Amino acid sequence: MKELLHTYENKSPEIVFHWNDSETDAEGWTVINSLRGGAAGGGTRMRKGLDRNEVLSLAKTMEVKFTVSGPSIGGAKSGINFDPQDPRKKGVLERWYAAVSPLLKSYYGTGGDLNVDEIHEVIPITEESGVWHPQEGVFEGHFKPTIADKINRIGQLRQGVIKVIENPEYSPDVSKKYTVADMITGYGVAVAAKHFYDINDSSIKGKRVVVQGFGNVGAAAAFYFAQMGAKVVGIIDRVGGLINKDGFSFKQITDLYLNKNGNTLIADSLIPFEEINEKIWSLQTEIFAPCAASRLVTQNQIDQMISTGLEVITCGANVPFADKEIFFGSIMEDTDQKVSLIPDFISNCGMARVFAYFMERKVQMTDEAIFNDTSEVIKKALQTVHNNNPKKTGISETAFEIALRQLI
Repeated sequence: MKELLHTYENKSPEIVFHWNDSETDAEGWTVINSLRGGAAGGGTRMRKGLDRNEVLSLAKTMEVKFTVSGPSIGGAKSGINFDPQDPRKKGVLERWYAAVSPLLKSYYGTGGDLNVDEIHEVIPITEESGVWHPQEGVFEGHFKPTIADKINRIGQLRQGVIKVIENPEYSPDVSKKYTVADMITGYGVAVAAKHFYDINDSSIKGKRVVVQGFGNVGAAAAFYFAQMGAKVVGIIDRVGGLINKDGFSFKQITDLYLNKNGNTLIADSLIPFEEINEKIWSLQTEIFAPCAASRLVTQNQIDQMISTGLEVITCGANVPFADKEIFFGSIMEDTDQKVSLIPDFISNCGMARVFAYFMERKVQMTDEAIFNDTSEVIKKALQTVHNNNPKKTGISETAFEIALRQLI
């Protein structure tokens, strides 16, 4: 696996598009790792301090993810080095998508990512640039549909991603009009742990969970964990966190979801960050869901959780460990040999899978069909890993080997 990984990591990307904004100091990159299957896909993120290497590593991560979620295309990513809180953000995005629109119409599909919203920013701004849909390039380059078929499938994709969830089983509150895009990635993170326990003849019910990050992914994951009967005992967010050693009730978790301010945890009894960061890693927990930014989780934090009975890590963040390597650094490798580490390209593939699902011909548009499809894709990937490696360790190593053999 390491030879395959070394070959994959060191192969130069096929296309690197570099942009400097004419009106601000914003700088952006689209990295297309390969045009496997005639196209490439990956979201657009924005943060101050982002660089080309971050975009490159995420593009390679997307390519691995597509081996699980489909379609069989190359990985890509767009990143803009700019403060997302700056009031000039909208103008930056408008000029960025105008510049990158030829790629989006030909062979590259994008979506939302860190600090860039799929529904309120990506879709309307790309439309202004003459792009039918942010995934148009994937249709054009990979599926090569007729005009009529392209119109039908883009219509399906457009409707599906922004579909308001009507089934209360999948929404914290149907009256609040949460969409599939709001909930599906967190759902995948939770259901990955559930399937892992099921495959290993156990149950997620009663398992204690610590969630890192309470944005779209972490908050949704916490909601579904509680719904499945797991006990969320700790939440850590940028501003602070919460601990309940007996586990928060489903209603308490639902209320926390409903009360969050954007991607920020809001609670009366919030423990300050410095204090929660000292306490939370030594909580007794069986499941850890890192759902915050990339490369935050340290070796010391992992060691503390393992010492208190950690069993499974289900990754909501891409590359959650504080390793310098693109994929399989020393912290991740050590963790993979000690606990059951479900890699990000399986557990957080929900949004990529939703795109792939709606790109197919005439799929069902019900909440049950959409969420069950993501669940089944994750279950199949974990079952394939289990068939190749029935042990409870080395899960990520096995998963990477399966993926990389499809790419190299």
